[in-house]
Amino acid sequence: MEELVGLREGSTGKPVSLPELWGPCPRICQGIRGGLEWLKQRLFRVGEDWYFLAALGVLMALISYAMNFAIGRVVRAHQWLYREVGDSHLLRYLSWAVYPVALLSFSSGFSQSITPFSGGSGLPELKTMLSGVVLENYLDIKNFGAKVAGLSCTLATGSTIFLGKVGPFTHLSVMIAAYLGRVRTTAIGESENKRKEIEMLTAAAAVGVATVFAAPFSGVLFSIEVTSSHFSVWNYWRGFFAATCGAFTFRLLAVFNSEQETITSIYKTRFRVDVPFDLPEIFFFVALGAICGVLSCAYLFCQRNFLRFMKTNRFTSKLLATSKPLYAALAALILASITYPPGVGRFMASRLSMGQHLASLFDNNSWALMTRNSSPPWPAELDPQNLWFEWYHPRFTIFGTLAFFLVMKFWMLILATTIPMPAGYFMPIFIIGAAIGRLLGEALSVAFPEGIVSGGVVNPIMPGGYALAGAAAFSGAVTQTISTALLAFELTGQIVHALPVLMAVLAANVISQNFQPSFYNGTIMAKKLPYLPRIRSRKIGSYPVIVEHFMNTSITTLAKDMPLEEVLKVVTSTDVTRYALVESAESQILVGTVERTQLVQALQAEPASWTPGQQVPHRLAPVPQYCLQDILAGGCPTQPVTLKLSPETSIHQTHSLFDLLNLQLLFVTSQGRAVGSVSWVELKKAISTLINPPAPK
Repeated sequence: MEELVGLREGSTGKPVSLPELWGPCPRICQGIRGGLEWLKQRLFRVGEDWYFLAALGVLMALISYAMNFAIGRVVRAHQWLYREVGDSHLLRYLSWAVYPVALLSFSSGFSQSITPFSGGSGLPELKTMLSGVVLENYLDIKNFGAKVAGLSCTLATGSTIFLGKVGPFTHLSVMIAAYLGRVRTTAIGESENKRKEIEMLTAAAAVGVATVFAAPFSGVLFSIEVTSSHFSVWNYWRGFFAATCGAFTFRLLAVFNSEQETITSIYKTRFRVDVPFDLPEIFFFVALGAICGVLSCAYLFCQRNFLRFMKTNRFTSKLLATSKPLYAALAALILASITYPPGVGRFMASRLSMGQHLASLFDNNSWALMTRNSSPPWPAELDPQNLWFEWYHPRFTIFGTLAFFLVMKFWMLILATTIPMPAGYFMPIFIIGAAIGRLLGEALSVAFPEGIVSGGVVNPIMPGGYALAGAAAFSGAVTQTISTALLAFELTGQIVHALPVLMAVLAANVISQNFQPSFYNGTIMAKKLPYLPRIRSRKIGSYPVIVEHFMNTSITTLAKDMPLEEVLKVVTSTDVTRYALVESAESQILVGTVERTQLVQALQAEPASWTPGQQVPHRLAPVPQYCLQDILAGGCPTQPVTLKLSPETSIHQTHSLFDLLNLQLLFVTSQGRAVGSVSWVELKKAISTLINPPAPK
């Protein structure tokens, strides 16, 4: 039955339905509908990217906070169990060790059983993917649950295993962004845009870092430095907008849950603001940066080679290939036994959580001076008001515990990085750097107990400032980034040490970048991921190297006048994904490319009369000889060659093109003739030859 319609009194407009005409307050309802329609038009005029990025930031903040909330409950349950088992050393040891062993075994087994991509940090794979390499199923949404469960179990082990959250959570953020992007393209009905997808994934990486540390500025810069070699400034707003939404929501949830009174930094410090450091201390901050640079080179060298040893050793490689949970359990048992508090763990502050490690190391009081005339006893239980007691032992002193902590955590972290489970490695490196800076700061406070005299004014040395500089410098040297300086300021909420911290980070990076690849690049090399290395140090000897010296000259070309019989022979005898299309076999003038899959489909779709050598019944003459031009004219698509190389193009220009445009292959032409090609294989081999030239015969 059709709906009855009518006209309002005195109206010359279009008819309206009777229920609407006779309903309550028809004019008000019509005004509300008109207002909503106007609002809808204005909102969608802004662009859907804003809503996509805001939704991504808020969603990742909710996930990050929910994970922290659940992990905090599990950690407190472990602490309660350790306290309540009594004074029996056996029971206390079992409660301390079995807990992380069970959690890591489940983390490794569960995550690896669903997908192998869920293990490790995830940032090396993400960096490879954003450079243009396609990693199948890496961003599949089914990996999300495995990564969340595995990462939660890893973090629930606390400082016993000493691992972080940044890398895996960035992977989670990128997975959610990829999934939301697919949902958006399906809902809107638009075709996939590879360039826009890369831009959204880069913004998602910034959200991942920002929602872990509640640091939007350094989150954007750190994600760019770690995952990109080139970055479009136009895309800045995406990262900052999404990261700000995520960081704001993350800290707002802490206020709503009565954990904070207002939105503040995570690790608040109380450094002097009027004179935080004296001018002569700049020298010690730069020296601290140099020390962190040297130690970072040692760490990167040992970590990369130990990872290679684990993959090449017969026993460990077999164990990692067949029994990943067993390997995780054995490694967790070793680490938990060493950190057992009544044992060796009392000399390395093992009862502190990772957050408490940073909070105590950033203390602006000198522990060495505080314990010079008194020896506070090692407390039987953790004192939240005096966390620095955990760093003091009457037999070891402050210097002994800090040095022992650094030596032990150095190799323990290398061992932990080999466990196949979701885990981040930035936070442990940040804490180790803070301990390095704290050790130097304590030594300076003892050497200058009254402070360094500058301009007739004496100001005591603050070891916490050196701990802050050490954390930024060592983590910056290991990851080879500068934004760790800004991250240190956002984490602590104070910027009074801006200049010395930045100088320490720069000094550390100068040493690290000249001698070792970064942590993530080293992992890419150890895992043999397809990634294009940079030309380190831009040696003078690399400038004369041109494309002609390393290009592949044996390329397969298809001429338009090539008979179909020869085309079939070429297609069946080669496995290249794309063929160079030339004008004729004689001229070899490059006119385009043709995809192998599309060419095969076109050949299969042609009528049988086009088959080479086919005879037509009742006719004396054979079918005319058909060529590739006929297939192309029949609808087989070709692509124009918009970018080509010359044999005289330098290796630096070639590297910049591949890196900036995420290319996989470029053809080389000389006066229009196709003479070769350059792919990642040739370019990477040429760069490796420059970095490690062969020994002269």
